[in-house]
Amino acid sequence: MSPLPTQMRNRWLDRREPTLGSGQVYWHVLMSSYPGACIAATDVQASLARFTGFHMTPLKWLHMTTLIAGSTDEINRSQMATMVSEAQDLLCEVDAISVSLEKIFYHPEAIGLLARPVESLRQIFDVALAVTSRTIRQAGLSYAATSLWNPHMTVSYSTAEQPAEPIIESLGVAIPERQVLVDSLTLVIQWGPERVWNWEPVGTAYLRSNGKGKHSRA
Repeated sequence: MSPLPTQMRNRWLDRREPTLGSGQVYWHVLMSSYPGACIAATDVQASLARFTGFHMTPLKWLHMTTLIAGSTDEINRSQMATMVSEAQDLLCEVDAISVSLEKIFYHPEAIGLLARPVESLRQIFDVALAVTSRTIRQAGLSYAATSLWNPHMTVSYSTAEQPAEPIIESLGVAIPERQVLVDSLTLVIQWGPERVWNWEPVGTAYLRSNGKGKHSRA
């Protein structure tokens, strides 16, 4: 785990983002369907509410980013459908994953909850990377060039420069543990700037034992 930050910063001060009408394509584990994840996020957000300079993740779009696939300029709808189909073919052989949310993740631009165990969740990451690389060759490779993927659920983004110490002292380093059973991976288009939250789930691939159809649409 990275050292705790000393200073929070504005995530969007100089960040390049898609313009209206353009989008970024992500593989996300969408967490809003898991009650434990929603309770955990709500608890952390309630503690953060006493501070200024934070933009809370809407509960509807709680997520664990798995892979940045590319932009809508690089990936067409047919390719997206292929990626979802191939992901389903692979993930239907993977059992749903029991995940713990307990330790707080601090980053200068965000606060979240670590998702553990990494070793089990890596199966989802590997599938997302494999189908993305096969379909569009180069997209996503820069994000996956390292083994340092650190699965977490972001609950709030920083929008201001301020010392991190009072925030860390208030929240601490952990919350009461919440367990969720991760059973799906979704391809999502995030249209326009991040804070607009104009998300379009394109399709979902389900892990084994979920009981969903093979190629369910989100």
